[in-house]
Amino acid sequence: MITLGQSYSLEVIKTVDFGFYLDAEELGEVLLPKRHAPDHLAPGDSVDVFLYLDSEDRPVATTQRPKAKVAEFAYLKVLAITEIGAFLDWGLDKDLLVPFAEQHRKMEVDHSYLVYLYLDQRDGRIAASSKIDKFLDDDRPHNFRPQQQVDLIIANTTELGFKAIINNSHWGVLYKDDVFQRLSFGQSKKGFIKKIRADGKIDLSLQGGQETRDKYAKIILQYLNKQNGFAPVHDKSDPQLISRLFGMSKKAFKRAIGGLYKQRVITIEKDGIRLIEK
Repeated sequence: MITLGQSYSLEVIKTVDFGFYLDAEELGEVLLPKRHAPDHLAPGDSVDVFLYLDSEDRPVATTQRPKAKVAEFAYLKVLAITEIGAFLDWGLDKDLLVPFAEQHRKMEVDHSYLVYLYLDQRDGRIAASSKIDKFLDDDRPHNFRPQQQVDLIIANTTELGFKAIINNSHWGVLYKDDVFQRLSFGQSKKGFIKKIRADGKIDLSLQGGQETRDKYAKIILQYLNKQNGFAPVHDKSDPQLISRLFGMSKKAFKRAIGGLYKQRVITIEKDGIRLIEK
């Protein structure tokens, strides 16, 4: 089913002076204005578009890419405040409305906010809300599993670390002891499910998987090559020293050097690790 607020590949039905009409199935024929159409588009061609309502409440298509779609979160900047709410820059010619009733706190021009995009049931328009908690239901079933890679949006800080939105659906926590890089509010990151607790809460990590282990192994090898093949750290070294030298947790470091040791790239000695000369 084709709905507003999403992207689709649609077929061109006919051309007119001001654009192209596309077959949007349930939505009928939808106009793609000429200014947003690729060159040499013709009937029978398919084109990737995003669907929304124009200023006269008619479905319209655009090849512009929004910063978020319906049912997604995004960190967006306020361009203007009017008598009906705040308007955000979401990458399209027509700005995105956050009604006053959907503002967690009063928005200000030139400030950015984390918002959720939804379809207003009254008029069918795409709107946004900064009351993000009501769109995250941690009681909703999920099929997350440990070590699964997920999309994260950094949403808040706590005494434990950082709260993050997982795949636009659930809350998770990144513990500060597991974070070895600067994170900012609204930032999008790739992460991993670290653990699903008995109470259903989800612990997250920015480290995990073979790709991450390979990245850390490369960092260690680069350090060794710059330091004449030796680093004064090993699997029993202080975690803060490891973090300072390599920007990773002790657990990640142990996994990386364990892999390098098995591959006979390094030796693990009493006072550190050493690159094996070939």
